[in-house]
Amino acid sequence: MEWLANIKIQYVIAAVVILFAARMVLGKYKSRAAKSAAETVESALIAIVLVFLIIKPFIVQAFYIPSTSMLPTLRKQDHILVNKFIYRFREPRYGDIIVFKCPPEASTDGEEKDFIKRLVGRSGDVLEVKAGSLYRNGSRVKEPYLNELQIDYEMEPLKVPEGMLFVMGDNRNCSNDSHAWGPLNRDRVLGKATVTFWPLHRMGVVH
Repeated sequence: MEWLANIKIQYVIAAVVILFAARMVLGKYKSRAAKSAAETVESALIAIVLVFLIIKPFIVQAFYIPSTSMLPTLRKQDHILVNKFIYRFREPRYGDIIVFKCPPEASTDGEEKDFIKRLVGRSGDVLEVKAGSLYRNGSRVKEPYLNELQIDYEMEPLKVPEGMLFVMGDNRNCSNDSHAWGPLNRDRVLGKATVTFWPLHRMGVVH
């Protein structure tokens, strides 16, 4: 399922070209079998264009959780839907769980993978971790979603630069996030996690 959700665009375009050519060839034949095959190919062509060239890039995309950094909110190998449309109309808000392209310094192999974290700071905010808790602009942030009672590290006060966001995992002590590699460029945000759809017993709205 993961490979299908993340199939490269060149393979999608190749499939579209092949199916289009097949539809043109089948359209030249008048037999019932040829007409049926042409209709099947045409349906597959429309489905691929809608899903991979319209819905996935601009509206919604399936995403799977590759690590335990968002426990207990999201478990490893949960499958979720990411709303890629919402941030065209509003900016990310505190508490949003967002999917983004990680900056190079966040990747161990240099590959800019998709990460998922919770937004805890926006441009102009001053963030600090002390006495086991996150503070934003001098006030302790209430975080009932955390995997642990206390954060086991400290972070000196940091002001989030213009055009940047600060993101952290809910499994705060086991997360490769902004406390390790710094603020995230807003332009890297892909969308907002909205629904868990697999496994079935985990189905529900993401908070």
